[in-house]
This record gives sequence, structure tokens and C-alpha cells, in this order.
Amino acid sequence: MMRYLPLQPEDRATMLARVGVADIDALFADIPEARRLREPLPMPRAMSEPAVERALSALAGRNVAAGSVPFFLGAGAYRHHVPATVDHLIQRSEFLTSYTPYQPEIAQGTLQVLFEFQTQVALLTGMEVANASMYDGSTACGEAMLMAHRVTRRRKAVISGGLHSHYAEVCATLARFAGEEIDLAAPDPLAQEDLVGRIDDQTSCVIVQTPDMFGNLRDLSALAEAAHARGALLIAVFTEVVSLGACRPPGDMGADIVVGEGQSIGNALSFGGPYVGLFATRTKYVRQMPGRLAGQTVDADGRRGFVLTLSTREQHIRREKATSNICTNSGLCALAFSIHLTLLGEAGLRRLAEINHANAVDLAERLEAIPGVELLNKHFFNEFTIRTPRPAAALVEALAGRGIIAGCPVSRLAPDAGLDDLLIVASTETNSDEDRAAFARGLREALS
Repeated sequence: MMRYLPLQPEDRATMLARVGVADIDALFADIPEARRLREPLPMPRAMSEPAVERALSALAGRNVAAGSVPFFLGAGAYRHHVPATVDHLIQRSEFLTSYTPYQPEIAQGTLQVLFEFQTQVALLTGMEVANASMYDGSTACGEAMLMAHRVTRRRKAVISGGLHSHYAEVCATLARFAGEEIDLAAPDPLAQEDLVGRIDDQTSCVIVQTPDMFGNLRDLSALAEAAHARGALLIAVFTEVVSLGACRPPGDMGADIVVGEGQSIGNALSFGGPYVGLFATRTKYVRQMPGRLAGQTVDADGRRGFVLTLSTREQHIRREKATSNICTNSGLCALAFSIHLTLLGEAGLRRLAEINHANAVDLAERLEAIPGVELLNKHFFNEFTIRTPRPAAALVEALAGRGIIAGCPVSRLAPDAGLDDLLIVASTETNSDEDRAAFARGLREALS
């Protein structure tokens, strides 16, 4: 028997017979034929454990760690300083091993953490109620779209061309399998699209991001009024939660649902996850909000206590009746978010946001001074887009060879949009003046 594949052919035959299929290929009938591999991947059939370790270590050695070089990559995941206190606390056994409870009354500490987290998210977004987190920003966005369909009983979503392409893809996938309609605009680097003109009486929601994928800050007030006038909801999205320390919260601009990624606070890049999705809405829509909601109450003796509220068995068992098929939350990541934000406090978050903005402005001015480089944004937070005289992907590779991670080419996020000359650049508090100078110097040399 193999170490990790102990089943013999007879075992497999018994299992296939029990489920009523002739062979393993029948289990993959739902995968289109064109998507299946014609032959096995060009990989060794078997390797020893030391050989696998050597091979994977060699692959890992080809990566450039974010903290080892000047780093300006953003586009939905951002490098920020996470205090050592955060990791120390979340690694305590009572936090590290806990899970969202099915018998919540015996896990008061976990519920209190979630309650405090929800309060923080509601304050940040300017909304009235928040849930106990979701998987990440993209799934939160998709769930917000489905929630808007339930609230309005309509099935069409108008999606901004400034929404992060990964978020838009999640919405499109959910809509395709649910038989719903997507009106998705082309990528919009200049934030000049006419979203109001695309709203009609069949529109359930308008989904718009600020700061958007290209870094543009948007005032959502007029769009919210236009959506409400046609009976639609406004879903506001963010990928950089630190921006809420400096920018007007979406709730104050009339948003009905606010969703986004909370990774920037308390959570490292970690090769793309796990992250933490933030989800907030108006009280009147709370019964259609997906995920879990921790509430505060009193027990029979009048003592303060916490419960899971508005949580039905459908969320766990009868999935076709549930508001969401996401039946857990990113509890440990939410805890890291809450600890970090508590350490910062309101004044600390505002100061952190100010530093981020100042660093980005400084970098934008340095890059814009390079011949052939054009800054596209009028207003931005800590991320912006530049147009370069050469394909941005090639410049990123050239700068990587100089030990600088320059940013994200738009062609990587929207390969068919014809925007190969655009580069999305982020500068956070982790970038020093020397880092920004090195980037500007490297880009100038690469273009010379």
C-alpha cells in the first residue's frame, strides 16, 4: 500500500459499485470534456519524501519574499506592518483551536470576540449592522449581490468597470449558476463610466468599488440616490480597509450593503490567504444578511451574555433554504483583525491612513516625473495607476531583476482589455523613502 493512497483496486471497485457508477470518469461528468486533461501532468509518478522536500524548497527559493525587497504590489492584497502582539494573542490555544460554535452558549469568549469585531466593522463602514465575517472580500461581494436579489426580488446586477476583476468573476460565476443576469462594464481606469444610465426597473443592485481597482476614489452619493430612485440597492466594495481611516465611509454616502477585504489589518499577505471578508448592511435588511450574527443579551439572572442570533438550522443543514451556503466564518483572521484594530484605536488608524496616503503621493510624484510615464488618477488613497511607454508586464519583470517588486500589470487582472501599458502601484507604511527612490530610479533606468 502507498502511504497516502491506501485503497486497492478492489476497494475502489466496491466504492464505485456502491455509488452506482461504472468507473471514476463518471464522477467527473459535470466537468466539460474540453476542460479535462488528455494525459497526466508531466510529473514524476512517485518521489521519496526527502526528494519532494528538495524539489519544493528549490521552487520556494525562486520566490522573492515581500519583506526582502522594495515592495509595491497591491491590487487587492496589501503589505502592512502587523504588530507582534497580534500573532502572540491569536496563537493562544483558546483562540487557535476554537471554531464557530454550534452550541454557542458554552463559548461566551468566542461570541464576545465576534460581537466586538462586528461593532468595529459597522463603525468603519458607517453601517448599522455587520456579520461575524466571511471567507474573503470576493465571496462577500458575491453574497451581497445574492442578498440584493432576495431583498428586491429582482435578478439583474449592474457591475462597475472599476470593480476588482476577481470580485467581478465571483459575481459572474454565482449569477451563471443561479440563472441571473450580470451587466458588467469594461475595465474603467479613468472612472468615467455612466453607471446611472445603466440602471433600469429590473436592476436589483449596483456594485461599485472605492477606492476602485485602479485606485480611484469615488463619491457614491449621487449613484446611491439614482439606484434608490429605481428601487435598486447600492453595494459598495473596498479591497483596502485601511482607506476607511481617511476616506468617507460608504454608509455615509448612501450604500445599502458594504463589503470588502479586511486582510490589511492584522493579517499578512500569506500567498493569498486565508483572508477575512467584511460584510455590513442596514438594520432593515438584517434578516437577509448571510453568515452568522453574534448578539448581546442577558441571562436569566440579568448577567450580560452573548448568543448567535437570527441563525437558523437552514444555514447548517437545509442549504437550499439558507440565505448563504457559507456556513462558517474566518474566525481566527477576524480575531487578528479585531486585535490589531483595537491596538491602533481610532487615532492610530487615522494616523496609519495618513502615512499610507503620504507615501503614495510621494511615490506618484517621483514616477510621474519620469519621461513617458503618466499618472491616471486625480484622487487616490495608497494605490494608483500609471501608463508606461512599454508593456507594464515587461517592466515588472525588468524591475524584479533589479530586486524591486514594482506593482501589478493590469494585463494580469484583465488580459483581454487592451490595457497592457497600465501598471497598478501601491505604497503603504512599510515602504521607506529609500524604497520609493529605488523604484523611481529602477523604472527610469528600465525605460532608458
